[in-house]
Amino acid sequence: MTSTQILAISALGMLLAAGCTKAETPEAAADKPVAVVNGTAISRDVWNLYVKTRHTGKSPGDLTADEQKAALDELIGMYAGAQEADKQKLGTGEPNARLELVGKSAKAELLYKKFSEGAQPTDEELKAEYEARIAEAPKTEFRARHILVDDEAKAKELIAKLDAGANFEQLAKDNSKDSSAAEGGDLSWFAPNQMVKPFSDAVQQLEVGKYTATPVKSEFGWHVIKLEEKRATTPPPFDAVKAQLGPLVTQKKFEAYLKDLVNTAKVERTP
Repeated sequence: MTSTQILAISALGMLLAAGCTKAETPEAAADKPVAVVNGTAISRDVWNLYVKTRHTGKSPGDLTADEQKAALDELIGMYAGAQEADKQKLGTGEPNARLELVGKSAKAELLYKKFSEGAQPTDEELKAEYEARIAEAPKTEFRARHILVDDEAKAKELIAKLDAGANFEQLAKDNSKDSSAAEGGDLSWFAPNQMVKPFSDAVQQLEVGKYTATPVKSEFGWHVIKLEEKRATTPPPFDAVKAQLGPLVTQKKFEAYLKDLVNTAKVERTP
């Protein structure tokens, strides 16, 4: 046998051997864990998320070899620490409850995402939501000024000065602790539901140009309020808020879907 024949046979054997070795597919590589810690695999999904969180949106491919090693060492340390915490039974009580809630919440968010992808609202549903929101919205807007102080006695003193002819704007500039003091207490236009209830109730009882005869107490302190103007509200046109209505409709449909799941579930409540 010539040397040429020997080389040819050797080359053929190498090719046959290479053909017998199955190449790893990208899918198989993606399923392989990046590490295994005491039998617990660290998946590539966990690895990618850790890098993204640890390095502000980056993927492992964006890191240098040293950065990848450092990040993986940290993640392995996290798993080893968590395993030791389990051994010491440190995951009981509130910490364990927090972990469980985070997990259930994340899965519920996944369910909502999948549900919303197949539950695009129709124009009829959007219009129905629009009309319902308009019906619930306040029909009147108010423009008022106020003076906010810490105690009732001070508020009564200011009202006495107003009764004697003092200027409301100047009193607000000189005495109010609210950020509106520089504008003479002017709060611009607002709907009643934008204010705390005691303030809102007082404003709605005032006549235009009048101020509260007694101080109004809220969680922020004591108010002296003057109503400057009021006007009927003008609802935004449907097309202007259509995009904002979609998530509201989808959320309502999802809540109904969850209610059905609960109704068909076997639930045992502990008294």
